Amino acid sequence: MSLGEKLLDLRKKAGLSQEDVAYKLGVSRQSVSKWEANQTVPELNKVKLLSQLYSVSYDYLISGCSTSGDVTSIEMIVDEIDWTSAWSKKYPILASYKGIEGINTYCEKISKLYDECMDELNLDDQDTVLILKDILYQKYKVSKKKNK
Repeated sequence: MSLGEKLLDLRKKAGLSQEDVAYKLGVSRQSVSKWEANQTVPELNKVKLLSQLYSVSYDYLISGCSTSGDVTSIEMIVDEIDWTSAWSKKYPILASYKGIEGINTYCEKISKLYDECMDELNLDDQDTVLILKDILYQKYKVSKKKNK
């Protein structure tokens, strides 16, 4: 998939018009149109802004990998999304928690728990993440009910 095709696809998935993108990047609508039609290529700093706007990696936009729209391709795109950045728009703590004093202690504890869970239950990385995420979510739901 070309850069232009990626930009068009991502813009449509984001529900934005060419005018919206142009405004957010400080360019003309015609520039966005030319990028999407593969007539011109955006400057590198604009590609960086586009990657942030669409919550995908810079590498995804500039790489020559071809995706065809099948399930495997969708999974490749999902894997390229910077989920922390995407979710931090809704939950700002995700963008700043690493600066909290003492957070490294909890990062180390969770990393150790992750490794132990994976080893003791004979799980792969993805299953370990999904299970631990679900355990935390269930705890969150119980805590939320208690606080009502």
